[in-house]
Amino acid sequence: MLNIALFGPPGAGKGTQSDWLIKKYNLTYISTGEILREEIAAGTALGKQAKDTIEAGGLVPDELVVQIIENRITKKTDTNGFLFDGFPRTTVQCYILDGLLMNMNTSLTCMLSIEVPDDELVRRLKSRGKVSHRKDDSHDVIHNRLAEYYSKTVPVAKYYQDKNLCYSINGIGTVEEVQNRLDSAVQKSLENLWVNIILFGYPGSGKGTQAKRMAEKYNLVYISTGKMLRQEIKNDTEIGRIAKPYMDKGAIVPDEIAIKLIEEKIQASPGSRGFIFKGFPRTIVQAYIVDGLLKKMNSSITSAIEIQVSPLESMKRLALRSKTDKSRLYDMDTQTIVSRLEEYEHKTALARDFYQHRNLFQAVNGFGSEEEVFVRICKQFDETLRRAF
Repeated sequence: MLNIALFGPPGAGKGTQSDWLIKKYNLTYISTGEILREEIAAGTALGKQAKDTIEAGGLVPDELVVQIIENRITKKTDTNGFLFDGFPRTTVQCYILDGLLMNMNTSLTCMLSIEVPDDELVRRLKSRGKVSHRKDDSHDVIHNRLAEYYSKTVPVAKYYQDKNLCYSINGIGTVEEVQNRLDSAVQKSLENLWVNIILFGYPGSGKGTQAKRMAEKYNLVYISTGKMLRQEIKNDTEIGRIAKPYMDKGAIVPDEIAIKLIEEKIQASPGSRGFIFKGFPRTIVQAYIVDGLLKKMNSSITSAIEIQVSPLESMKRLALRSKTDKSRLYDMDTQTIVSRLEEYEHKTALARDFYQHRNLFQAVNGFGSEEEVFVRICKQFDETLRRAF
């Protein structure tokens, strides 16, 4: 999802630009003020609570704001993302928004802050006041509103600056010029997003070949537990000696070994855009482990792709591989191959279901040339990126 928090002082043109951003990126508009008015007008339970608080001269508490926003965003399952206007207004609400989006398996993409000098803001608001006759566009009120905006925005901006999510936008110029600056900032923020892919498929489906090509195309770090384990065995390390009996049989190596190797690979890849996992996770337990590993970096899985071939096709390919220098010990024995196919079908099916329930799973036809399959995978994944970001 593409989730934007739009900030700007009174007179910065936030209303005009929010309309454009919503249409440009097909976003759902979330304004706390607008939602509160709708809830009150509809006479909902939350609206009645908000009305009583407002009529008593109080500020609507965060507990109520959270419920109202959560009700709105969780109902919009078909959206490309959200544009938040008027929320968050405090650092406490920043944490709240993080939690709400996390529950939807997403996060804030960027905070866009439209910056306009005070003298220009005052000029715009006074000019607007002459036309609209709005009471809040008088001289004293204008300065009070600006002072209030800056006092609230500074700590919120600092929160997102520390996360490298805050983009200052020059609000001087034509509407189109400001729009171009906003668009450039959104595109820049998308470049900084993490992308994490899991490749599923029967042994011999071509996961390794395609994972390497995708890692190069999307600038990702390729993580193959099998490759790392084979290197450990070759180097005769302690991990290698423990893993060898499992690898010789094509069985799943104990999770604590795989976790250690994956963590080391991740820590050795600072500044990466993300990872493509091949050979892990193979079980539902390992799927949760991947979640935990990525959560440490405030990241998550973007897509789980299965390269689909038939068991017979898989056996044919493994038989052919056994005659090359890329052969594995477990390629030589028919019974071992059958056991690996059955294990994939029984254990990995649960991991596939795990990602299907999250709407992250995609299937790609694995028949054809290496290039044909690669084109299919990339086309599918590019579509996922467009929907997700």
